[in-house]
Amino acid sequence: MSGSNTDRAADRPAEVTDPLLWDMSAAVADAHQPDAEGRCASPSCAGAAWPCAPWDTAQVGLSAARTPSAAAASPHTPVPHTGVRPGADGDGPGTTPAPVTGADRLVATAA
Repeated sequence: MSGSNTDRAADRPAEVTDPLLWDMSAAVADAHQPDAEGRCASPSCAGAAWPCAPWDTAQVGLSAARTPSAAAASPHTPVPHTGVRPGADGDGPGTTPAPVTGADRLVATAA
């Protein structure tokens, strides 16, 4: 583990319920700090005004990492799911059963 990851773990608040999300969000926020001109210093933002979209998203992640999710509170709670995918044209119900994925659960708990 690198020194920065160790420091981040030491700085993690006690109320964090998702350490991985916290660490990843903190790393993004750290990489997207403002420069002297008030622009994002990250090369990936190419001088965008600060706060940039990645920094804003990191703040959402930091907040979510402190909040127990419904899935974390009860991992066996069924997630509402229709069981079918939209038709091939996207305009109506189809008939192919859709497996429930981790992404479906994430979307359902975020709603």
